[in-house]
Amino acid sequence: MPMTLSFHRMRRLKRGLATLALLCVIGALAWLSVRYPLQTDVTANTGNTLSIATQKLLLSLPDKVDITAYIKKGQPIRLQIAQLIDRYRRHKADVTLQFVDPDGQPEKARELELGAEGAVLVDYRGHSEKLKFIDESTLSNALLHLANANQRWVSFLNGHGERSPDGIANFDLGQFGKELARRNIKALTLNLATLSSIPDNSALLVIAAPAVPLLPGEQAIISRYIRDGGNLLVLAEPDNPHLDAILQQLGIQRMPGAIIDGSTRLYGIDNPGFVIAGSYPEHAITRGLQIITLYPVAAALEYRQTGDFHTEPLLSTETGSLSSDTSGKSRNPLIFGLALSRDVGKTGQQRIAVIGDSDFLSNTYLGNAGNLDIGLRIFNWLVHDDRFIDIPAKIATDKTLQLTQTAVAVIGFGFLIAMPAALIGTGFIVWRMRKRR
Repeated sequence: MPMTLSFHRMRRLKRGLATLALLCVIGALAWLSVRYPLQTDVTANTGNTLSIATQKLLLSLPDKVDITAYIKKGQPIRLQIAQLIDRYRRHKADVTLQFVDPDGQPEKARELELGAEGAVLVDYRGHSEKLKFIDESTLSNALLHLANANQRWVSFLNGHGERSPDGIANFDLGQFGKELARRNIKALTLNLATLSSIPDNSALLVIAAPAVPLLPGEQAIISRYIRDGGNLLVLAEPDNPHLDAILQQLGIQRMPGAIIDGSTRLYGIDNPGFVIAGSYPEHAITRGLQIITLYPVAAALEYRQTGDFHTEPLLSTETGSLSSDTSGKSRNPLIFGLALSRDVGKTGQQRIAVIGDSDFLSNTYLGNAGNLDIGLRIFNWLVHDDRFIDIPAKIATDKTLQLTQTAVAVIGFGFLIAMPAALIGTGFIVWRMRKRR
């Protein structure tokens, strides 16, 4: 009897020690997995791994990156954003992510002009950039712009009823001016009636739909500025002839009337005078742009290659007609945005953009679709801050499983009939054996 008790005690002790050892091993493995995380991307084209270009960019960023996602609770995109940021954290540990429900902070939502889809705010070194669409390409390029944001000065012509970069009226560009300031681009107004030339430290001259004609002396200053290689943004309007002389110098003609875009009904807009751009030509400004942009009342533009300028279409309709054409005949396509460039010797490349609408950047329409995005892209290109990380698209090649009808039948029979029957049979046999004991 004592021998039996001693035997059982030793047996229980061995079992206890074995259990304790197993728990210690599990605990050690758990600690190692946290201390030394190891992840492997087994997708066919490494779709869950950041590109080499992004990895190099993250290694070059010495400071902390703060990302705030203003997305409503319960939205599936929250998980997608978190998974994307986790990939960035593997290469840069001090990338932070915070989710904020815009419904809980209505004042902040109004300040950032958040739409129903929300937005993602990227902060680095005191500067920030707002993204309405986020993937590796948009996030990496936002970080690139923020990391190299030296202060630049841009001049907005005034004195003729132009749209002001600090105005609060619906037609002004005050909200866009704030967005420029957040990116270290300082917008100043310029009255050529009191100056003999455009300041040399101005990286760009913006002429936003003057309501009255420019004086001959002002025209001469702008003409000389163009000849000398200055960067220029012209925002025209239908039936507004006050910029026609400048356009003619660039080989551009504003067509009479406004564009009538019948495709707006597809987007729930009843006013055919609104123009929607849903696809874009290959250009540094529009590369990677995947969202539509909205232009209320736009003028069509015609161009010819003139002088040393290389002119490229930037914005166009897929189909449309002109209000001045009484026949209503459709033209395909109608161009309302152009990008011009030329080499100007020692000063580098001169860049000019002409858009047949100025409302798309106004306080009223800036928050629509991708208007802010394309506006910033235009400015970045014009001031030569268009460095862009070209992230190759990764299309998953292993998303579908091709099975024959026989394979489907075998799998269905196995999971629905054979496997449950085997489990039930095994359970019955074990029950019978225990009952016999």
